[in-house]
Amino acid sequence: MSLAFPFALLLLPLPFLVHRYLTRAGAVRAALQVPGSLFDTAAPAADRGDRTGKALLVLAWIALVVALSGPRLSQTTDLLPFSGREIILALDLSGSMVKEDFVLDGKPLSRLDAVKRVASAFVAARRGDRIGLVVFGERPYVAQPPTFDVASVAHSIETAQIGISGRGTAIADGLGLAVRRLEKSKAATRIIVLLSDGVDTSGKVRADDVARLAARHGIKVHTIALGPEDLETQPRARDAVDAAALKAIAEIGGGTGFRVRTMADLQSMAATLDRLEPSPMRRPPLHYWRPLWIWPGGAAFALLVVIALRRQA
Repeated sequence: MSLAFPFALLLLPLPFLVHRYLTRAGAVRAALQVPGSLFDTAAPAADRGDRTGKALLVLAWIALVVALSGPRLSQTTDLLPFSGREIILALDLSGSMVKEDFVLDGKPLSRLDAVKRVASAFVAARRGDRIGLVVFGERPYVAQPPTFDVASVAHSIETAQIGISGRGTAIADGLGLAVRRLEKSKAATRIIVLLSDGVDTSGKVRADDVARLAARHGIKVHTIALGPEDLETQPRARDAVDAAALKAIAEIGGGTGFRVRTMADLQSMAATLDRLEPSPMRRPPLHYWRPLWIWPGGAAFALLVVIALRRQA
């Protein structure tokens, strides 16, 4: 706590000085002298022996001076300015995401659970960005429109379930819905992070055509190819990811294509993506003063009201 105007406290002895010096200097002798015996039985009209009233006046003056000195409390807030960035995560919820081929702390982990752990933490750290979520399987839908409430987006990721959008993999449709949500956005920077672990099997258009549409609208597309196997090395694998197609989408969309095979790769990808699109949370916190003058000011007002009521009694 500190005072905005500490020199105001010098006013505290002012009433005492006025009473002691100005009252004596302004005193005049009476024009008519009368015997003092006439006033032996009289008492001054203003003298009621009211020490309580004088104490209230002193307290009111002290409270008023303290209010004028501007007491204030230093506080820090983590409220951050708008970054001008809008990000939509397009998350694959096809049936292959249930496969447990990730390992965390020596225990098997499904692809979806691995993504939930990393993606929710990534989103929760993006305060100052507008974040949205599109999920897709056989068909896409908007699970969370772009919002500054990153905690709600992180919760939507954590509670996402396989099967709610079908068990196919409509990569192009999911990407297209994300582009549609961003094409009319006024944000200075618009980004799509597309994550899939399969091959585009249900899309009605080509995913690279959608990426070109995104590029024309100034929307950057990052892609994440998830899974230990891909079509280039294991063309006959049942749950292989089309890493080459996802990388091409990122190149067309002006972004970066990530290849994720392990939990370590997934965490490294999140760190790299955070460096590519810096989080506004790294900005310094905002310091401000919370004024407290209202409390002594209110006390002074209340005391003056009490004094006025006492004089009317």
